[in-house]
Amino acid sequence: MEKIYELQVKNTLLNNEAGSYLEMDKEVICMLRDLFSKKKKKYATIPSEEAKQEVPEGLMTKCPQCKSIMYTKELKKNLSVCDSCGFHHRLTAYDRLDTIFDEGTFEEFDQNIISKDPLDFPSYPEKSQSDREKTGLNEAIVTGKGKIDGYPAVVGVMDARFRMGSMGSVVGEKIVRAIERAIVEDMPFILFAASGGARMQEGVFSLMQMAKTSTALNKLHNAGGLFISIMTHPTTGGVSASFASLGDINLAEPKALIGFAGRRIIEQTIRQELPEDFQTAEFLLKHGQLDRVVERKDMKDTLKTILSIHSPLSEGEVEEQKEPNEQEV
Repeated sequence: MEKIYELQVKNTLLNNEAGSYLEMDKEVICMLRDLFSKKKKKYATIPSEEAKQEVPEGLMTKCPQCKSIMYTKELKKNLSVCDSCGFHHRLTAYDRLDTIFDEGTFEEFDQNIISKDPLDFPSYPEKSQSDREKTGLNEAIVTGKGKIDGYPAVVGVMDARFRMGSMGSVVGEKIVRAIERAIVEDMPFILFAASGGARMQEGVFSLMQMAKTSTALNKLHNAGGLFISIMTHPTTGGVSASFASLGDINLAEPKALIGFAGRRIIEQTIRQELPEDFQTAEFLLKHGQLDRVVERKDMKDTLKTILSIHSPLSEGEVEEQKEPNEQEV
């Protein structure tokens, strides 16, 4: 009888343990079911207008090269050059002028010249007007004169925001007028190129600007004037095939795309694979088409050095010209 009693007791204990384990298993199963059985939303949630306004537009900028995200204000303080990888973001024409010229010395030329529509090209006037409203520019180039650390110079700065910096009749005309002012006033001429090439909406009138600007630069050369060409990203098509490549001194910003035809077209034509760095500033420097690749932070000092070598003014005369401005301040 005692043995039978012991067996009953053992069975009871085993059943209790099994029951407790079973209860624990049920609890775990319930937890897992609750964890994974949450219904997924079938549709994306569209942020409300209030949520959109919480993050101001343009507050952050993503680098296209290294993909790092930075505050736009900090980027501008660094001359629009990425701190992480050194990528040179595009500058507007007026922002670039601020990085080059002494404060308060820039005087703009021919600001109100506007392109017409000689070929009655569909939607061309409307697109040009849209670019004027977006950029605050009347054309794809700003020309004028000013002083770089006291040294006077005439300058043209192309802006890729307006029709991708394409060269139309007005762009060619403003460049020629700036060159003529440089000849008359005996000043060096500096040009910052940033263009996709000739403006297709103006057809042959655009192509004529290649010859027109090249002829004007030849006049500057014959007059003994200095022309400094600075190619920025991108400088392509008819612009790279004309005035942008005709400098007495040719400079470029790092990694700038510089070329005439597109990479794919060239590869299909010659049936060869091109180097990875083909049509970059570094590639052109290696093959003798550029004199130097200059980082944006060093551009003003580089131009000052070049102008000081070629300027008829002595250092003392330059300092004398600076003094009135310092007294005004």
